[in-house]
Amino acid sequence: MPEFDVSHLLLTDTIAVHDVVCRGTCRHRSAEESASATHLVFPYRGLYVRHVGGDQTVADANHVLFFNADETYQVSHPVEGGDASLSLCLPESMLRELAPKSLLNDHGNPGFCRQHLRIDARAQVLVALLRHSLTNGTIDPLEAESLLLTLVCRSLGPRQAHRHRATYARSRLADRIKLLLASDLSRRWTLADIAAETGGSPVYLTQIFRQVEGVPLYRYHLHLRLARALDMIARYDDLTALALDLGFSSHSHFTAAFRQAYGRSPTAFTRSTRNA
Repeated sequence: MPEFDVSHLLLTDTIAVHDVVCRGTCRHRSAEESASATHLVFPYRGLYVRHVGGDQTVADANHVLFFNADETYQVSHPVEGGDASLSLCLPESMLRELAPKSLLNDHGNPGFCRQHLRIDARAQVLVALLRHSLTNGTIDPLEAESLLLTLVCRSLGPRQAHRHRATYARSRLADRIKLLLASDLSRRWTLADIAAETGGSPVYLTQIFRQVEGVPLYRYHLHLRLARALDMIARYDDLTALALDLGFSSHSHFTAAFRQAYGRSPTAFTRSTRNA
């Protein structure tokens, strides 16, 4: 069985979209590889770590990653279960037009000077809507292109491009917390649990995590669970079962959190993916 399964979802003169599923068998760093063109990669399931030189990025559903053309990197999978991502490739001219100058390097080919950015809930739901509707063939290319450009603009906007200042040690501590949360999304974590696993006091951990990620730890975890719901919802006829499988206390708790994050109920989201 191959390590990667790549599905071509859309290919136009404007944008190419692929659904990339990885089995995640490589627990340690992989061999070096590189992309032939710059890609924006939106993880929507699982987790992996991307290593570029001495830097690393925890790739999960709360982030968009930038794979620059000809930039070497390695990947590791410290959490079992593999991963899946929506990968977008845009023409160089469009990248220069859409991305803030502060995000682009000044080399010959346009590329990003950062490895990743955090995305918000509305970007997450756009990823899910596009993936479901492109897979089901329920969306026209023009509408898909328009929504994809909206996704890129929302993910690269000035608010998302804000750089949170944090030391190397604090960034690595935040990474350890992300790996821990992703190892069991359905678990109802407490600050004491996280502190026991990662070291440090609960107060220190919450302060450092917010400094690094710009959001409270509990909200980061909530959005990971909700992003998993966006991925899994089409396979569930019983939303109560989905809610409990993801660690929510009830159907109503799940529905309220989903509606607050995405502006629609789980049922309305499911309907939109089938009728887009």
